[in-house]
Order: sequence, then C-alpha cells, then structure tokens
Amino acid sequence: MMELPVIGQGAGEAQESGCSTSGCGGSSDQLSHLPAHIRDKVHNHPCYSEEAHHHYARMHVAVAPACNIQCHYCNRKYDCANESRPGVVSELLTPDQAVRKVMAVAANIPQMTVLGIAGPGDPLANPERTLDTFRQLSEKAPDIKLCVSTNGLALPAQVDELCKHNIDHVTITINCVDPDIGAKIYPWIYWNNRRIKGRKGAKILIEQQQKGLEMLTERGVLVKVNSVMIPGVNDEHLEEVSKVVKARGAFLHNVMPLIAEAEHGTFFGVMGQRGPTHEELQNLQDKCAGDMNMMRHCRQCRADAVGMLGEDRGDQFTMDKVENMEVDYAAAMERRAEYHATIEANREAQKTQSGESFIALSPISVKKKETRPVLMAVATSGGGVINQHFGHAKEFLIYEASMTDVRFIGHRKVDLYCSGGDTCGDAESTLQKIIRTLDGCEAVLCSKIGYEPWEMLENVGIQPNGEHAMEPIEDAVAAVYAEMVEQGLADTDKGQSRLQVGA
Repeated sequence: MMELPVIGQGAGEAQESGCSTSGCGGSSDQLSHLPAHIRDKVHNHPCYSEEAHHHYARMHVAVAPACNIQCHYCNRKYDCANESRPGVVSELLTPDQAVRKVMAVAANIPQMTVLGIAGPGDPLANPERTLDTFRQLSEKAPDIKLCVSTNGLALPAQVDELCKHNIDHVTITINCVDPDIGAKIYPWIYWNNRRIKGRKGAKILIEQQQKGLEMLTERGVLVKVNSVMIPGVNDEHLEEVSKVVKARGAFLHNVMPLIAEAEHGTFFGVMGQRGPTHEELQNLQDKCAGDMNMMRHCRQCRADAVGMLGEDRGDQFTMDKVENMEVDYAAAMERRAEYHATIEANREAQKTQSGESFIALSPISVKKKETRPVLMAVATSGGGVINQHFGHAKEFLIYEASMTDVRFIGHRKVDLYCSGGDTCGDAESTLQKIIRTLDGCEAVLCSKIGYEPWEMLENVGIQPNGEHAMEPIEDAVAAVYAEMVEQGLADTDKGQSRLQVGA
C-alpha cells in the first residue's frame, strides 16, 4: 500500500455523526450502532463524521450565484480570499469549469472524498447550473461523494432531481420553526416570482424546509441541519428546532455561532448583534444533544473551500492554474483508492491502540475525591494525532475529559503565533489573544512549544504539554487527565486558577 507522508495531512477535528448524546468516547467505535448502509455513507465523509474529518478532505465549487432569500447574517462578498465564512468566494465558475477543477483537485489531493455545492447563493435557486455540475461529475468522477447545501426554499421541487444524481447527503439551514422568530432573521424571500416579507415569508420558508426534509429522509437521503445561533434571537428556540428536525428524520444537527463582525457588512454586524461565547455555544449544543446527534467540528467554510476542514488550499487551484494541469483521472482514481486504503489501515491501527487509556482511572477514582471534567486544547494538523507545534497552530481543537469519557467540544481559531524564521511571537499581544481564546482550558497539548509561550500559559493556569507528540488525540487527552486526577488537580473542589490576561 502507498505510504502516507505524514499521518493525515491537513487540519481538523470533529464530533462523530451518530454519537451518543453525552459525546463520543475515545475508545469506542463511534459508528458501530448504525446500520451498515449508513456507516458506508458517512465513514469517509469529513462533514458527517468526526473521525473521518481527521483523515479526509472536501471541496466546494461556486457555481450558484443567485439566492432566493435574504438573511440578516449574510453578505456575499467576492474576491476576498482572506475571509473564511459561508457565501464568500474568489471565483464564480461555470459547470464545465467546476468539473475540471474538481477533477484536478481530486487528482492532486488524494484525501478528497466529497464535493459539495454550497453557493455563493443557494444551489437550488440555480438548479440548471447546480444539476449540470452534478450530472457531469457523476459520470466523470464516480468515486466522489456529491453533496448540496441549501436554505430549503426550493428544495421540495428539486428532491427528485437530486436523487437522480445519486446525491445522498443534503444540508439544510434551518434557523427556526417559528415564523415570528424567522421574521427577525429573514427580511424577505423570493417565492413564486414575487418578494414576500416578514412573518409571511418566514412561514413559507419554514414550511418548505420541513417538507423538503421529510421528502429527503423518506428517500433515504442523509440530512444534516445547520442552525446559526443568534443570541437573543433564536438561541433559546434552537432546542425546539432540534426536536422538530429529529422527528422528521434529520441525521445530524450542526449548531454554529453567528459571525457578526461589523466589517463583513451584514445587517446583524452593522446593528451590533453579538455572536455567542464559546461557553454559550457549548451549552446550547449540549442541550440540543439530548434530542439530536450533534456536529461540533464545522468550520463554516467558504463556498469555494478546498482541502481538509480547517484549512483552505483554494489558492493552489484557481482556474488559471487548473487550466494548465494535465489530469489522467482514471490513473488518479487508482492512486486515490490506494491512498484511502492506507488511511483506513492507519485508522484501524489507531483503534487497535485505543481503549487502554481509561483503565487506570477506575481505581484512581476510589482513592480520590469526586472529580470534575477538564477542558484541554489540542494542536493538530490532522490524522487524529498530536502533530503540530504550538506556534504553527491556526486553530485549537477543544476536548473535555472526564472519568468516563473524552469528547470533542469544538474548535477555536487563533492568529498564527509563529511566523517562521528565528523570531516567533514578537508581538506579545498575539499570544495574549491566543490565551484569551483558550479561556476555560487547563492544558494545551502540542508536539512542541517554545519557552516564552510555555511560561505565559503557565502563569495564567494553562499547563503546556509536549509529551504526547504523534499520539492519538483522545488517548493523549485521557492520559493527561489521568495525571491530573492522580495529582488531585481535577478534584471537584479545585477549579482552575486563571489570571486576567492583558488586564
């Protein structure tokens, strides 16, 4: 089999679809309870499977410019490559260009398993462009999973066409099931050749979303529901949304934070609507998890994202570069199959090694006082292992360890501390921002870390740890937690001691 240059190049981490409501244990098979045909659909899908997210890549193609609704959190800008948020693209493609780009990316990024159309408008408001792209790809790149993301307004009318093209993963953005709340999020929809505003428009959108969801699940399509958490608008309502979409057959629920910086020019941003804190988001996700399998690894990708979740290699595959690439896709498929076999061998080896980390915790718990969960931050470039220098991390994955479980909580983006060369982190404010972003964490696990960040992290009560390089993440987190329990640092009556950073 082909040898991987590094275990799982890329970035990312996630929460496995189909996990228990309390989260996924580090030593459990997170898909074992699912029917075989469902396991096959999500096994190597980085958006539907937390574990797969460590190993496999996705890409989006921007072929759908028009949108049939207006959202207060959306402002679709073009040619803004430094932004990473839904609706943003650098190049709008024709279906033919999109197909050529997909084949080029798939030939050069063997981890890629999924192609999605998610904008920059709504794919189903552009059905000819979207379906033409899918039609060509199902013929020319049959080994790529095809996915679509939609607001759902035009979904019922397109369900049959989507199923004809073997699309068995669909994401619907559903932010509410109450038209009064919807009127605060959507100023208008475009329906039957006219613009409908306020509550009436929101009611039509909600009805179409629920109808489309039911139609898809009746046909065996896996549906992921995205919901944007907007504090003071729909945050308390999203538990109800989770119950409703689960009852109608949704497979996975992804509660995402509102992105509302004023510089993006959205209505919410300009009006000062804040996004949720990390704690608020986690608490809501945990509440919704009582009714629904939760996705916690979403990166709110651009509509032209390329690569592993948490990275974007789109600038390597602009159309001017793609046009000069010679692609033998038949040969590429063979190489990809070999590469995927090696990935699966690595995954199986990690499973074989896992399962031992918690054995020592049971006798420890008898000797110690009642313990509490602990949050830890992890630096990884992919592969499900700790393989990234603290100074090279653009995001940290957050895990919660307890006596019974290690579960993925989410990710937190940071500015790059080390810019290369002999001087890393010259601006102390960058490190201060990182530390503020890691608020609530009691340990940082990475492959290496410099003296200055080590000292500053320790000073605010966050323990750096570079002892578990190249070890599986969940095993390493469990091992560090076991040490904390042994030392009494995770006792219930000993909360984390943190200083104010930059005060």
